This record gives sequence, structure tokens and C-alpha cells, in this order.
Amino acid sequence: MNRISLSELHKKQAFICDMDGVIYHGNTLLPNVPDFVNWLRENKKDFLFLTNSSERSPRELSLKLERMGLSVSEDHFYTSALATASFLKTQRPGGSVYVIGEPGLVNALYDAGFSMNDYNPDYVVFGETRSISYEKIEHAVMLIQGGANLIGTNPDLTGPTDQGIMPACRALISPISLATGCEPYFVGKPNPLMMRHALKKLGVSRRDAAIIGDRMDTDIVAGIESELDTVLVLSGVTNLSSLASFSYKPKYIMNGVGDIALDDIPKLI
Repeated sequence: MNRISLSELHKKQAFICDMDGVIYHGNTLLPNVPDFVNWLRENKKDFLFLTNSSERSPRELSLKLERMGLSVSEDHFYTSALATASFLKTQRPGGSVYVIGEPGLVNALYDAGFSMNDYNPDYVVFGETRSISYEKIEHAVMLIQGGANLIGTNPDLTGPTDQGIMPACRALISPISLATGCEPYFVGKPNPLMMRHALKKLGVSRRDAAIIGDRMDTDIVAGIESELDTVLVLSGVTNLSSLASFSYKPKYIMNGVGDIALDDIPKLI
């Protein structure tokens, strides 16, 4: 079998890494993830876990990994909730929002200076949630019809969990979008805004960074459009058989993030 050298990838100073489907599934750490994190540290690489999930704050994500036996400080995390709050702050400083989402999103918006408003908000902001109800959808529709703008934290249709692939933000926001005819603006990957925030936080140029992810439609296309080297891992949503349906390809394809520490990998396609 042909093999691909990773020497060029190993020269990168920074690695931007997705979480769901790359680091863990739900509450289960994926194989060889500690080896990958140890490799980053031993080689003095800068790294950032960049997740489209808006449910948890960086501190909560750090504690989640700690419970799985992996110690990573909260400054190594950046979420679509933080990116959404940062974007809206540039659009309407001190504005108000009606949020359908979890505490990670609510707290990010509070910290960015937004107030919660269920009467006449500037924005309806929608993120991942397990507590969606018809009443919340109905209220969001009413607010948008009254003039509020619709924002989605990320465009993921599905996400990997311990129980399998489940609906994510784009699927859950669709009843509101369909009922109002209002297309949401999604802030998370592959929006270049999210990638620029990540590179700025790391303090590196695109030439010195690579992105690792399990999704062709968010992680890999985000890297391609931001001109970063791309690494697809087959531990999450994308598999080899589905690659043919995409008009673009990642630079590297690996079974999991543990392969990054190797000198070379098998050519899978």
C-alpha cells in the first residue's frame, strides 16, 4: 500500500482541531487522543479546539475532557457561541436577543453586552439545544415576523453522539426558517469569520496552521476556503464512501487524530 509522509504537516506551528467526532463522541474519548495531545505538547505546537457546538463554555469543555482523563486548560477552546457573540457585538453593540440554546450560548452573549429580551429583540439566536419546544418555535416565529433577525450559531445538520448521528443546529432551526421565509445567518464553520477568530487567537498566519476535522461540509471546506492545510479524520461523520459526493478533497485523510504523531500514513484513496 502507498504511504504519505507527514513531514510537511509536522512543520506546522499551530493546529486547529474540531471536537465532536474528532476528540470524542458524546462522553466517550476517542482512541489515541491522549497520544495526539501529548505529541502537540512535546513538539511545542500551538493548538486550539474549535467547535461548532454552542452548548458549553470553554471552562465546561475543559472540565468535560478532565472527566475523560485528559487535562487541557480552557484557553485552548473556542466555540461557535463565542464567535456568534463576537460577531453580533460588531453588528449591534449593547443589543438584545431572544435565545433558543444552552447556557454556553446565553453566557457568551451576556459577556458580550447583550440583554435577554423575549418581547422585541434585535435578534433571535439559535444554537444546539435539547430543550426545544413548539412554544419556543412559535415565539421565535412571532418575534421574527415583528422584525427580529435570525442568527444560527452553526450550519451543522447533524452531529455524532454516543447513540449515533443526531440532528444539530441547521436541522433544528429549519421550522423557524421555513415558517418565516427568513434564511438564518450562520456564524460557525465554514464561515471564514470563525477561522479568522481562531487564527487571531493562536497568533499565527494561515500558512503556519492546519485544521483537523471529521466533516467535509464544515471543517474541511472551512480550511480550504481559508487556505489552511486540511486533515480529515474518519472517526466522526464522514466516511470514505461519502467522499465522492464532494467536489473538493482534504490534503490528508486519517483514521483518527492519533495518526498525526506518525511519520507517515497509508494512502486511503
